[in-house]
Amino acid sequence: MFWAWEIFCHTHERRELKRTVRQLQRQYKPIIRSFAAKRARNKRCRGMARKLLKAWPALWTFAAHKGVEPTNNHAERALRSAVIYRKLSLGSQSEGGERRIERLLSAHATCRLQRRSLFVYLTELFAAHARGDPVPLLA
Repeated sequence: MFWAWEIFCHTHERRELKRTVRQLQRQYKPIIRSFAAKRARNKRCRGMARKLLKAWPALWTFAAHKGVEPTNNHAERALRSAVIYRKLSLGSQSEGGERRIERLLSAHATCRLQRRSLFVYLTELFAAHARGDPVPLLA
């Protein structure tokens, strides 16, 4: 599947991607069905196979819809620094502190994606707040 996606990223031939995905579906669905059957020995394997079959149409959405990728690596990378921070800091001791950290980490991730300085954005934000002006948007 990832090989087919890699080729699509270079060629942009969606018809070829769809054809390859159909072949993969025909090849793998019977295998997954056999693992989902009651006779499968490993209970966890059987459970995972059943979950895969339940989500089967969603697994292939990337082939049919423009802008959908087969992985969530982009989202995982965007959240990585926030997850590490929360793990190392042991969180906050109050609900308000949690909201503040959520907002700061969100602003940090957004500024990084937009190649903006978080420091400059926060400086503009506090200056606008002190003047009573609307806060600058990250959109």
